[in-house]
Amino acid sequence: MASTSSVFAGNILLPSCSKVSGTRNGIIRVDPTPLFDIAPTLFMQFLEPLGTTDPAIEAAWDYWRDDWREDLVKCVADLSPGMIRWGGNFTRYYKWKEGIGPANKRPWMHNLSWGGKETNRVGTHEFIDFCRRVDAEPLLGVNFMSDGIEYFKRTTHGQNRYGTLEEALEWVSYCNDPDNQERKKNGETGPFDVRYWQVGNETSYTGKDGFGLDAAIIHTREFAKAMKLRDPSIKIIGWGDVPDVSKFKGNEDEKDNEFWASKMLGENGDLLDMIAIHMMGIYPDDARSLTGFEYFKYPEEAWNELLELAKIADYRLSKLKEILQSIGSGVKIAVTEGHLSLSPYNTNTILLNWLSAAYHARTMNTYLRHADRVSICTGADFFGTRWTVNAVKLPVPGGESYLLPIGTIMKLYKRHTGNKGVKISEFPGELDVAATRKGDQLFLHILNTHFSSPVKIGLHVDGYSVSSATIYEIAPKERLAYVDDAHHDTFNPVEKQIADPSELVIQPASVNVIELHLKN
Repeated sequence: MASTSSVFAGNILLPSCSKVSGTRNGIIRVDPTPLFDIAPTLFMQFLEPLGTTDPAIEAAWDYWRDDWREDLVKCVADLSPGMIRWGGNFTRYYKWKEGIGPANKRPWMHNLSWGGKETNRVGTHEFIDFCRRVDAEPLLGVNFMSDGIEYFKRTTHGQNRYGTLEEALEWVSYCNDPDNQERKKNGETGPFDVRYWQVGNETSYTGKDGFGLDAAIIHTREFAKAMKLRDPSIKIIGWGDVPDVSKFKGNEDEKDNEFWASKMLGENGDLLDMIAIHMMGIYPDDARSLTGFEYFKYPEEAWNELLELAKIADYRLSKLKEILQSIGSGVKIAVTEGHLSLSPYNTNTILLNWLSAAYHARTMNTYLRHADRVSICTGADFFGTRWTVNAVKLPVPGGESYLLPIGTIMKLYKRHTGNKGVKISEFPGELDVAATRKGDQLFLHILNTHFSSPVKIGLHVDGYSVSSATIYEIAPKERLAYVDDAHHDTFNPVEKQIADPSELVIQPASVNVIELHLKN
């Protein structure tokens, strides 16, 4: 008999995977009736200038050609994000006017959160150009009175980086007014047509240094109302997360750590189109036994631990959806940042490894299941040279940009996802499954959560037969497989035609999309 052991993840006792080689059996049954729309912006990426912490923007600009790096544009176009957001903590001290006009006349700025200096070589024009090249919807985060942090009115450098409502309104006009003379003078005759704008970035996380909830509600209303008067076609995203995400995991007293969304929408629901949260602070509690490189020493335990951590995303979304339903709000949810927060900070090498797929694929399936409410989500911080929480790795100039595991999974899902959510009525317990539909195409998004055992399944679609079936499979034989600057394509999906949908094997620790063509 195979032996078992246990490992602690927070207050949850997880069984170590048994050394089982036998194939499990089951059926996936789908009710293909469309239940809700899936937004084309669902799988987005998030871009923030990160200074010396992770030289994302400066490393992405080719100063020899004075343009975006060609390898990066090619890689991101392949990733195919539905939206790209410009924002983050950087917005608290960002002055957008410093990033327009002749490049050689733009002033540099201190990157007050992430260290070093920003040249402003990449500003509004360059960001919009990048979005257009990769066919992504732009989302701009405005400087929301520095989220109430008074320090930015006079920094240690003697500068006033505090954002104003007037600056936000001028940015809306610059981007969207067809007759804006300043934009035309800077070489863009037509409007940028930026439809999505976010007001406030992690405002509830600032504690005593920033706005409290009441002040955030008042100023959000001022911004949203005035911005929509300036351009009634835009969609405004307000802030609605809890004050301390690290304590919102479903196993603690949360009565003093409630979502801002309820009161924010109670006062401003007539002006806000979405409410934003960030899927941050997701890491094991101190009681866990695995740290650092121990993830690689005990891969089965690591796999199980990451599966459990992914449940936090489902818990948070479920709680927020309950709140929205209780107040009768139809506002959508925007998860405009999110990643797995393992130590060391944003650089844990497990995120280069296939073990991280346990968290990433389960979380992406969670977003698909909640896509009746979630219109925007991400699992990464986009691109950079150092952080492993990115979707895209930027190697030294002359190298080729490539996708990290989360990038590969998001690419797979984005390219093979329907526009309607449907119900999975039966599935084996070892599989994490979500389903979407587009016309006569049905997509099954499947993670085999079992580390060592395949699962043999039959596929059944209520009321339909299957005319053809294809599986896109990521199933590395080596669980410690990885990507790096010399190994870009480790996790490229393998496309296979399915001869018999009633008898299909889902490999252990694999991520798959099965595409079915239906007929009556």
